[in-house]
Amino acid sequence: MIAIETNQLLLAEAKDLRRSLTKRTAKDIISDKIAALIASGVLHIDDELPSERELATALDVSRETVRGAIQILAARGVVEVSQGARTRVVSTDLSGFHVGVAQHAVINSYDLETVHETRLLIERQVVEDAATRITDAALERLHNSLRAQAECTDDPVQFLICDREFHVTIYRACGNPLLADLVTDLYTYMMDYRRRVMAQPGAIAKSYQEHVAIVAALEKHDPQAVLAAFGHHLDRIYVTTRSILDVSGKSANSKSGR
Repeated sequence: MIAIETNQLLLAEAKDLRRSLTKRTAKDIISDKIAALIASGVLHIDDELPSERELATALDVSRETVRGAIQILAARGVVEVSQGARTRVVSTDLSGFHVGVAQHAVINSYDLETVHETRLLIERQVVEDAATRITDAALERLHNSLRAQAECTDDPVQFLICDREFHVTIYRACGNPLLADLVTDLYTYMMDYRRRVMAQPGAIAKSYQEHVAIVAALEKHDPQAVLAAFGHHLDRIYVTTRSILDVSGKSANSKSGR
């Protein structure tokens, strides 16, 4: 009798979960994506969000969807909407939003070499699978992303918003949602430093050209070409992040008098 009641309870909970999932709208999903940008460090407290048009272009959705997502974030006190001014990030309390499997702080607690090796291991499998499974719809989203990236070559934050959407689209194409979530979490590593890297002259242009090469390889559904293009991209990310970390470490040591 107890077992029957327990099974009935579990079934009821499962139905509630399915209902909650089906009720998620496009604006809910986009609010999660913007929350994830805050959680990962792409957006900081007091940062202004790009305009509705820019966000809609970067995330490949309508301005109406972006507007609804911002309203959700504002209602929960994450952003502040002011008349005549850009929407501003005012809180990093993202409870209730879906921002990834692992906490951003947990990922950043590991050293660069460990994360890079892990990312290479998982991401190689993910993009290799994506090469053979990617759909025409996903390729179209990637081309839309490239067009959006070309419009923000002088804006590191807006480019990183496009960059995240670009990478996640490819990760999702692998067909394994857990692997896609894991590599998305690894992608967020040291995002504060990635902002600084992207602010350096020529950095955005280099990333953009590497993205073009990745899409060209994906269109051919050629796993080896995709692996080569992604490998080059990840190696450069590692080198540039390493250089910023080294400079920051030297600066910290200098200030402490060591």
